[in-house]
Amino acid sequence: MAALEEEFTLSTGVLGAGPEGFLGVEQSDKADQFLVTDSGRTVVLYKVSDQKPLGSWSVKQGQTITCPAVCNFQTGEYIVVHDHKVLRIWNHEDVNLDKVFKATLSAEVHRIHSVQRTEPLVLFRRGAARGLEALLTEPQQNTEAVIPDEEVIRWSEFFMVFKQPVLIFITEKHGNYFVYVRLCKSHSLSKYTLLLGKEEKSVKPNFTARVDGKFISLVWLSSDGCIYETLIPIYSSDTEKSQRLVRALMLKAVVSAGAQSGTAITILDQDHIAVLGPPLPTSKECLSIWNIKFQTLQTSKELPQGTSGQLWYHGEILFMLHGKCLTVIPYKCEVSSLAGALGKLKPTQESGTHPMPHFVNWETCSGYELGSYSTEQSKTPRRKKIETSLQPEVPGSKQLLLIIKRDSEKHIEVELRKFLAKSTPDFHTIIGDIVAGLLGRCKAEPSFYPRNCLMQLIQTHVLSYSLCPGLMEIALEHTDVQMLQLCLQQFPDIPESTTCACLKLFLSDTIHDEKKEMEEPAEIVQNGFSPEDSSCSKDDQQLNKKPEDEAKETVSFPVTSCPVAPKRAALLNAVLHSAYSETFLLPHLKDIPAKHITLFLQYLYFLYLKCSGNAAMTLPGVSPPTLSQIMDWICLLLDANFTVVLMIPEAKRLILNLYKFVKSQISVYSELNKIEVSFRELQKLNQDKSSRGLYSIEVLELF
Repeated sequence: MAALEEEFTLSTGVLGAGPEGFLGVEQSDKADQFLVTDSGRTVVLYKVSDQKPLGSWSVKQGQTITCPAVCNFQTGEYIVVHDHKVLRIWNHEDVNLDKVFKATLSAEVHRIHSVQRTEPLVLFRRGAARGLEALLTEPQQNTEAVIPDEEVIRWSEFFMVFKQPVLIFITEKHGNYFVYVRLCKSHSLSKYTLLLGKEEKSVKPNFTARVDGKFISLVWLSSDGCIYETLIPIYSSDTEKSQRLVRALMLKAVVSAGAQSGTAITILDQDHIAVLGPPLPTSKECLSIWNIKFQTLQTSKELPQGTSGQLWYHGEILFMLHGKCLTVIPYKCEVSSLAGALGKLKPTQESGTHPMPHFVNWETCSGYELGSYSTEQSKTPRRKKIETSLQPEVPGSKQLLLIIKRDSEKHIEVELRKFLAKSTPDFHTIIGDIVAGLLGRCKAEPSFYPRNCLMQLIQTHVLSYSLCPGLMEIALEHTDVQMLQLCLQQFPDIPESTTCACLKLFLSDTIHDEKKEMEEPAEIVQNGFSPEDSSCSKDDQQLNKKPEDEAKETVSFPVTSCPVAPKRAALLNAVLHSAYSETFLLPHLKDIPAKHITLFLQYLYFLYLKCSGNAAMTLPGVSPPTLSQIMDWICLLLDANFTVVLMIPEAKRLILNLYKFVKSQISVYSELNKIEVSFRELQKLNQDKSSRGLYSIEVLELF
C-alpha cells in the first residue's frame, strides 16, 4: 500500500516562481534540509520539519540563475551557475553571493549534478562533462562538442553504480530523441536512438529513471497518457554505433491523453511511481501513486489550484508547485505485495500481541535455536530431566550448522538423524538453514557431497526450489538422478529451465546397458537407484511385462514395446508431472538434441497407446501420468522441434503414427460433439413447462 499524508506549504516570501515553476529542489548535506532555486535570482535553504528557511542568497540585479543550486556532499558547500557560465561556490555562513568564490567557464552549463559518495559533475550544453575539481583547476579549459548542432539536452540524471559515477542525458533534434550514457571513470560514451510514437514527437515527454542492476530503467510519460519504459545497458559492448531502444508499455492511461501541461512523473522505488496530471480530460490536476508491479492505483490527491508540471522527491517527501506555493507532501510506500496492491492488506497487530505467523520469514528466522519456543519452556523441570535421560543428546540448530562446516560426512549424517528425530517448532526455517549450510560447503569443497543428508532433508516434505535453489544444480552436477526425481516429485516451484535440464540428463544418461536391463533387471543400479525404490519397482513390475502377460489384460489394441528401460521411464514420468508454463518451457525444449527428442516422443506415444485403449486403465507406478499430460507434452515437443524431427529418417514412422493419432482424436471429439448436441435437443424436447415444481425422474437410454 501507498499513502499520501497531509500536505503543508513552505514559506514563499523570498521565492519567485516563474511561468514554468522553480528551477529545482535539491538535497543538502543535512537529511531534513533542501535547496530550492527559483526561476530568477534566489536560492533558499529550507528545513522542512520546521517549515522555515535557514538561509537565502541572491545574485545581483540583472543577473539570472540558470541551473539549480546543489550541495557538494564532500565539502558541505553550495554551488550554483548564473548567466550560463559563471559558477559560484559558498558556505552556509556566507551572506552575499557577490563576495563568494567565482569562476567563469569557457562554455555554457546545462546543469550541475551532485550525489553522495562522489564529487559534483558539471554537464555542459554541448554534452561535455567535467568533475568539479578538474574544472576548478582550469576553468577556461576547452570542452568538446559531444552532441551535433541543433541537438538540445532535454533531461539528465546522475547515478552511482557500484562506485562508478554514471551520467545519462537525453537530447532532442527535430522531434527525434537520443540517449547518451557516460561512465565517468572510464570516459566511455554510448549513444542510443529512442524510438517514440508519432504522437510523442510533437509534445515533450516527462522522463525519470532509476538503476536496475546492470541497466538503467528509463521511464517517461507520453502525450497519449501512458507510461513507457526501456532498459538501457550501463556497460555497452558497442560504443561506436548509435543503437536503438524500443519502448515497452508500463502503465496505460494514467493521465488524460493530450494533457500538455501540469504533467510529471518520478520513480519512488522499484514498485511505485508518482504521477502528476489530470486523470480525465475534464478533471482537475491530481497527484497519484501507482504500483507498477501490479498495475494498480494506490492513492491520489486532487490539486484544485493547478501545478507547473514539476515534481521532485527526496527520501519520503514529494515537492511540487501547487498554485504559487511550494507544497510538501510526505508519503509512505510499503513493501509491494498482492494484498497491498489490491487494498486487502490487514493492519499490523497491536503491541503486546504475538500471533503465530502464517508465512515464514526466512531471513529473520535464520539462526533460530531449538529450545527457545514457548512449548519447550512450558515443560516442567522433572519432565525435561526424564526426556533427557531417555533420549540421546540432540544438537541445536546453531551447533548443527557448526558441525556441518567442519566435520566429516558420516558424523554430519549421524547428528542430522538425531536432529530430525526430535519434533521441532518452526521446522521450515531450520531445515532451510541446514540445507543452505550443506550447499555452501559443497560449493567451497567440490569433493564434499553429503548425498544421504540431502536425501533425508528432501524427505521431510518441507523444502521447495525457492528455499534451496542450489540443491538441484548440485544434483545435476553429480548426475544424481534419484535426487532429481525426488525433487521433481516434491518441489512445486521448479523453473522450466531446471526441468529441461533434468529432462536432458534423463534422456542422455545411460543407466548401465539399457537394452540388457529391459530384458533382465539388474540388482544394483548406479546414481542411487536400488530395487527397493518403491517409485520405480511398480514401474518395473508392470512395464517389464512380457507380451503374453499383456494379453491377459483387457486391452483391445496392440501395445508396442516400451522404448526405454523401466527406471528411465520412472524418471521421465516425474518430468511429465512437473508444473510448467508453456511460454517459458518451449525455448528450453529447442535445446534438446534431436535423437533425444525422438526417443521421448516414442516413449510418449507408447504411453498414449497404453492409456487410450481403455479409459478405466491406468499406467503403472505410484503416480503415473494422465492422458492429458501425455498429449500436452507431445504437442509441446512437436511445437518446439517439428522441423528437426521431420528431417530425421528414424522418426518418419513415428510422425506417421502421431498423424494417425491426431486424426483419431479429431474423430473422437467430433463424435462427442454430436452426442452433446443430441443431449441438448433431448433436453429441449423433454422440458414440460406445466411440470415445474414437481418431482419426477426420467431415464433416457441411448444405444
